[in-house]
Amino acid sequence: MTIRTESRIAIAGSVDDVWAYVCDVGRWPEWAPTVVECWVRGGAPLQPGSRIEQRAKDLGWTHARSQEVTAVEAPRSVAFEGSMGTSVARWGMELEPADEEQTDATMWIEVDVAGILRLAPGLLRGSVQRVSDREMAAIKAAVESAAREGAES
Repeated sequence: MTIRTESRIAIAGSVDDVWAYVCDVGRWPEWAPTVVECWVRGGAPLQPGSRIEQRAKDLGWTHARSQEVTAVEAPRSVAFEGSMGTSVARWGMELEPADEEQTDATMWIEVDVAGILRLAPGLLRGSVQRVSDREMAAIKAAVESAAREGAES
């Protein structure tokens, strides 16, 4: 069984600005609540096959987590695959210009529900949706804040 969620938000910033922020994996702890630290293995740029390493905190315990970059179409889309507990999870960002100064951003998440998560797929879907909605709001706030600071300089 696979569940899928999507979170959409309009961001007052260019596609390039949003792309740069999302692809700066060192800044993921700013918007992803379970990410404590994040880096690309070997320091390489995001490209298919790159490994994203994380120190994550879930349910009160810190652990290592790794994701593979599965697709990069700069500056429009990027996708990853990793695990969510005992389940395989894929997620990505898609960016479209609404106009020169606004971007329509979509975060999608797919989870191949396995193990104990199969007992409550609706609860899992709701939890994933709430987290991704919060993450998109945090990305919007960060990009728009940087745009305001740049305009004031």
